[in-house]
Amino acid sequence: MRYNLAELIAQGEGTRLEFKSTIHTAYRIARTLTAFSNTSGGLLIVGVSDDGRVSGVESELHEMQKIEKATDFLIDPAISISYEVIQEAGRQVLLIDIPESEEKPHYAIDERGNRTIYVRAKDKSIPTNRLMLNSSSLPDSQLLQSTNVRNLIQVLRKTDFITAKQYAQLVNISEYRASKLLQQLTEQGLLMMIDKPRPVRFSLKITE
Repeated sequence: MRYNLAELIAQGEGTRLEFKSTIHTAYRIARTLTAFSNTSGGLLIVGVSDDGRVSGVESELHEMQKIEKATDFLIDPAISISYEVIQEAGRQVLLIDIPESEEKPHYAIDERGNRTIYVRAKDKSIPTNRLMLNSSSLPDSQLLQSTNVRNLIQVLRKTDFITAKQYAQLVNISEYRASKLLQQLTEQGLLMMIDKPRPVRFSLKITE
């Protein structure tokens, strides 16, 4: 891995990028790692605050011990990550690369032993009860060119989620048809379904 930290910070947090000034607990970071694995992969930068300020980490060892506890014991099935340490203004920053998994879904295990699936929706790690896996390698190109889908993508680039009811009103179709279309786009890998809490909502899988 070779990254330009300034360019990454300028991008801001998103579906595939998150900043952490420090890792508070292995349990909390397990949610973020799981979400990246279950969605499109991503990069976790430790030692950078949410506003993009480089604070650095006090100890690479301590931070990576929490990461490794999460990847090995608090995510099921376990995931593999890679990382590098870079120096920025005399401070250590960790860049942790989490690939999209081929063993989805992964569950994050909390302090009580509960297992939850997390996915990325823009710059957040969101819990969901189930993960709809791609049934085809690429979205249907003809479907993507339809007015209804183009309108949907435009809306989701500006807002976090949409429900079937909201989509039906947006493009003037029945809620049943809207729900079927949203599920079809989810199965093709364009959208993510978030069903916790209700109502079921949909978000763009990739927003960059």
